[in-house]
Amino acid sequence: MTPIERAWYRGARWLSLLGPLEALYRRMVTRRREAYRSGRREVWQPPVPVVVVGNLSVGGTGKSPLVAWLVRWLEADGWRPGIVSRGYGGKAGAYPLSVSSETPVVQSGDEPLMLAQQTGAPVAVDPDRPKAARWLLEHARCDILIADDGLQHYALGRALELVVIDGKRGFGNRHCLPRGPLREPLERLTEVDALIGNGGFQSLSAADAKGVPRFTMTISPKVWRHLSSGARYPVDSAPFALDTPVAAVAGIGHPQRFFTTLDALGIPHTEHAFGDHHRFSATDLPAAPTIVVMTAKDAVKCAGFADDRCWVLDVEASPEAAFVDWWRARVEQWRPRSQ
Repeated sequence: MTPIERAWYRGARWLSLLGPLEALYRRMVTRRREAYRSGRREVWQPPVPVVVVGNLSVGGTGKSPLVAWLVRWLEADGWRPGIVSRGYGGKAGAYPLSVSSETPVVQSGDEPLMLAQQTGAPVAVDPDRPKAARWLLEHARCDILIADDGLQHYALGRALELVVIDGKRGFGNRHCLPRGPLREPLERLTEVDALIGNGGFQSLSAADAKGVPRFTMTISPKVWRHLSSGARYPVDSAPFALDTPVAAVAGIGHPQRFFTTLDALGIPHTEHAFGDHHRFSATDLPAAPTIVVMTAKDAVKCAGFADDRCWVLDVEASPEAAFVDWWRARVEQWRPRSQ
């Protein structure tokens, strides 16, 4: 966590000095939103349903595990889902970029490559998300699209908006950038279709987004994966010797969540936190014989230089049953009559 992030979530008083900049940011965000709503800026509405999975604050909340869960559910229900992503952290020679499990991470960015590997679904990356959506419709013949982290990308029309919230951290001091972590004012939550609380809603009051459906989900470790060989092992016992030092590296939005998960699994470790989307190199990994454990998001960036000491803790999202029922009902509304 960066110093400014710590200040956001600890309520540092000096942040009030950024009040004028926050006011300017809020005006810019409001005007931009109104430009799309009024038609002054173009919104492309695809001929298939688009489900946006996003968040209101900067940093990790658990969006990507939920995206993977939605894709798997849709595939099991007979749909052909595709994933739209901006591809943050990557730079391709040309866009849209079709992402497969073999795409270089420097081109795709970490999250699109991770989702392609986890789901096997078509993934298209483009800073202009409507172009990525068009590619999926034309080349992958998708009949439903999931937009990963596209809540604020209003140029892409959507049928459903799901906002994922970190149940413990919430929205910090509840101010907009740069005074706080919010990308948009908190009132934006009243316009979305559902809130998904990763770990619950301890940080929200009953008055927040009143009337918007709330559902909880958990993100749980499912398997240990040896990065070099791909071999998988049960999560309930470490497949490496615990009498050897273990280093946990995490370049995600909220590294402490990963470290806490390791604690719960009984894995003693030293913590090595990096910035979100950190571009790892071999020098970032502790020297042998230390065992190195990491997230799936970081593994796609370390695969090219990982050695036998490197292990990945794969996780999966598990939404509550009430969400599954709600989601099923919404999806049925989009199903073509012939199905």
